[in-house]
Amino acid sequence: MSNKLFIYNSLSRKKEEFQPLNPPFVGIYVCGPTVYSNPHLGHARVNIVFDILFRYLKLDYKVRYVRNITDVGHLENEETGEGEDRIVKKARQEQLEPMEVVQKYMNTFHKSMHRLNILDPDIEPRASGHIIEQQEMVKVLLDNGYAYEVNGSVYFDMERYSKEHKYGILSGRVLEELKTNTRELEGQDEKRNSFDFALWKKASPEHIMQWPSPWSDGFPGWHLECSVMSMKYLGDPFDIHGGGMDLQFPHHECEIAQSTAATGRQPVKYWMHNNMITINGQKMARSLNNFITLDELFSGDHKLLEQAYSPMAIRFFILQAHYRSTLDFSNEALQAAQKGFERLMKAVEILGVLPVSDSSTVSVSELKDKCYKAMNDDLNTPVLISHLFVGVKMINSINDGKKKISADDLDDIKSLYNLFVYDVLGLEWVETDEKDDELTGKVIEALLSIRHEAKLNKDWTTSDRIRDELGALGIIIKDTKDGANWEKS
Repeated sequence: MSNKLFIYNSLSRKKEEFQPLNPPFVGIYVCGPTVYSNPHLGHARVNIVFDILFRYLKLDYKVRYVRNITDVGHLENEETGEGEDRIVKKARQEQLEPMEVVQKYMNTFHKSMHRLNILDPDIEPRASGHIIEQQEMVKVLLDNGYAYEVNGSVYFDMERYSKEHKYGILSGRVLEELKTNTRELEGQDEKRNSFDFALWKKASPEHIMQWPSPWSDGFPGWHLECSVMSMKYLGDPFDIHGGGMDLQFPHHECEIAQSTAATGRQPVKYWMHNNMITINGQKMARSLNNFITLDELFSGDHKLLEQAYSPMAIRFFILQAHYRSTLDFSNEALQAAQKGFERLMKAVEILGVLPVSDSSTVSVSELKDKCYKAMNDDLNTPVLISHLFVGVKMINSINDGKKKISADDLDDIKSLYNLFVYDVLGLEWVETDEKDDELTGKVIEALLSIRHEAKLNKDWTTSDRIRDELGALGIIIKDTKDGANWEKS
């Protein structure tokens, strides 16, 4: 990168110059999904934001990017740590083993991320694969006096922690406020205080996912996994911890508390948080039942959608807002993003056929400086995109013969657009016609509907013929208890 990068540190609440702890190495940890449902637009935003950070830092540093998979311990009530495990609940609803649920939705998550051209992390650890390490951290917290065991469960002692450390340094939620606003809930009598959070929970006999421990057969608390896995793969402390703004409290605040209590020091130098996607001014979330899955966006199959949107239109839509700003969903904004993306990519294509002159009447170096300046100012992708569109006007003017460019400057602008459009913003020009793909999908669904009716009528000849004909075209049909699914071979 050119010049110095400044990023907004949620911990200090100001922009700071990024200075790695151990250059040229940089460690990034981002909270990944709890895999019990299909990814939605909110998942796209957080992963695109930190994909941009990953891509940009890789220009100058050796980066290790860790993004976890939560496959145990995330209970329904995030603030109290009570309720049923989300994956166990989904397993019961779908009549599957919990790890079948994990694999199913981990696969859909990865598929959607790849369609959005999001790079894979270097390490993707799963909570269930680090049970021993989580138990070891619980032992350290007990030995240090920051945790207590009761009836086979272990809780973090917030009162003890607050006597020696300040709680709420990230979110601003102070302990006195928690005392005032938190009421004792039924079933929480064993905790010393209602705001203490679980490090290890004793499992009821019917609880499917449980492991032996010195305290009970049980499972780890949700917050514990990120402290353990980030420390294992990135060290203590490490450079950057990222995630959605909704994770600041309680998840990241609890991470800071338990890591500090275990090691005696702050675990992370820079905390970065992206803002939410809203719909009609309200946060888009599964809990509010106002979310749109990525598959629905790709297919257009949702009551709020006027059409299907390509993965790159969605990526471009997200990049047009600064990551710390809210981003309001609308069909108009997505349609404008699709047009803007196509206009930008067509200009990149034109670069390959531009005529050269002996001299230039355009300033490529000035455009380059502005692009770097935008990215170095807390990853300001909307300003970067605006500069790239100034360059689009320049490219079109050269193509129309109104301006001139030298061979050297043409090489420079080609390199500039390859760098920022492809390598940094992660945009790609997909040659396949998205509308044709959408139409193909609808035709297949129609044939499957006819096949379903044939099966109900015990017309096995028609049913088998549709299956075989689609199979010959490379479409694999999988019959499940919920109906038929299809995929390309």
